[in-house]
Amino acid sequence: MPTNRLQVGLCFDRSFPPTFVTEVARSLEAGGAQQLWVIEDCFFTTGPSLAAAALTVTEQLTVGVGILPAVARTAPVTAMEIATLCGLAPGRVLPGVGHGVQEWMAQMGVRPVSPLTALEEVMVAVTRLLAGEQVTSRGHYVNLDAVRLDQPPADPPPVLAGVFGPKSLALAGRVAGGVVLAEPASPSYVRWALEQAGRRPGDPDFHVAVFGVVCVKKDRAEAYRTMAPWLGRQLDQPRTTLTTLPFFDDLAARYADKGLDGLATMPAEWWTELAPVGTLDDAAAHLQGLEDAGVRSIGMYPIPDVEVARTQLADVVELARG
Repeated sequence: MPTNRLQVGLCFDRSFPPTFVTEVARSLEAGGAQQLWVIEDCFFTTGPSLAAAALTVTEQLTVGVGILPAVARTAPVTAMEIATLCGLAPGRVLPGVGHGVQEWMAQMGVRPVSPLTALEEVMVAVTRLLAGEQVTSRGHYVNLDAVRLDQPPADPPPVLAGVFGPKSLALAGRVAGGVVLAEPASPSYVRWALEQAGRRPGDPDFHVAVFGVVCVKKDRAEAYRTMAPWLGRQLDQPRTTLTTLPFFDDLAARYADKGLDGLATMPAEWWTELAPVGTLDDAAAHLQGLEDAGVRSIGMYPIPDVEVARTQLADVVELARG
């Protein structure tokens, strides 16, 4: 089982009703889990609002915000949102900022010509504002004139970059306080991502958080059958989260030849590398692999159904207890 160095929690699916977040937060804290990650996707619910609700009904739970699109708010407003959460619950906030889905940014009329430049300017400005600095900047996307937060956090949290491509990871290594890596974040993907960021595993100044999908069953074959369609959807449009796997070519070939049946019956060690899927021991082994690769936080997605998620809370709590 994983040690206490890895902070374990649940991801609050974007489709869940806002009223469910306080129940989830209370249940996680009461059970001994360390974290809750709230998800901001257009055009669902907002991360800071959900985070504030979760923080105010708990006393120890850390709440991660994944991921605030860099250009959906101005940099000072993003910094204000984070600082306000830190004021509500000092030391219990992990904010993430990312590019945002570019199609959604276009829908809102804020799609940048250069997402990389926009993210870098926002990350730098937000980090400096949270540190209590007065910031003046003349950039392509961030133009500030002597802006200073009235109530910056006494102990600013690391601002994590929610990114996945090589150029974005390199940017994160330069200007972010860490990364949030999207699911399926395997140990092999984490090691690759840190290499792109120019950071070493266990770097105390670079917080690595990951997302996963959880499915724990007494019969691992049942868990594999349950999650095969999810993995198939990932393979239909594979990203670096999958292509960096050492067995990706064999995995893709198996899917092309045998479809979902091939995924449900693939080697158990492949599933253990990919996600906390299988038996409780299988899921614990996945978490240990992540910790060994340098991960400090994991948020696990339950099945996106409120009633099913309620039952999966117990699995997350069990894994968190180690």
